[in-house]
Amino acid sequence: MKAVALLSSGIDSPVAIYLMLRKGFEVTPVHFRQSGTKESKVFELCEVLGKYGKLNEPVIVDAYEEQAPVFSKLAEIGKGKWTCLFCKWTMLRKACRIGHEIGAEAIVTGDSLGQVASQTLDNLMIISSASDLPILRPLIGMDKEEIVGIAREIGTFEVSIEPEEPCPFVPRYPVVRGSLGEFERIKERLMEESAL
Repeated sequence: MKAVALLSSGIDSPVAIYLMLRKGFEVTPVHFRQSGTKESKVFELCEVLGKYGKLNEPVIVDAYEEQAPVFSKLAEIGKGKWTCLFCKWTMLRKACRIGHEIGAEAIVTGDSLGQVASQTLDNLMIISSASDLPILRPLIGMDKEEIVGIAREIGTFEVSIEPEEPCPFVPRYPVVRGSLGEFERIKERLMEESAL
């Protein structure tokens, strides 16, 4: 079984990948590069995770090329607070395209219910609309302590907590409970203006 997995330099997504490797999945990580620091942490994380199963070379996507135009258009039309949702949506859409190219049967994410703005149930439903592949969320019912416990155990925690730059795109007040209808309307507008 093949899967693509969104891999950030944080704590959660490496643990999600570890759990799917343990299940026998062959995983291709997809990382959206925002900085050299985060990217080198991702390569370190892949070295650790490679011990636990069939992990392919990460696919690196330039966030500034793939996502920044969408975010600046959102700001321009006064919808900047939707940035986090469109961030995850564009990540999943790209991961889905890569998945189809390599014959993957699923996408893996490090989402855990309600930990951040993009992980409320409403928002998870919205971002899931980006993919026609099943989205596996092995951490969905775990709390932060459980995830950190696994990260320490498998050796990814120390890498994940190394200092890094904050995300440059996070809006001051992100949408916490988005409405699918409004999301679709904004998406239509971005498509009309060739931002998506």
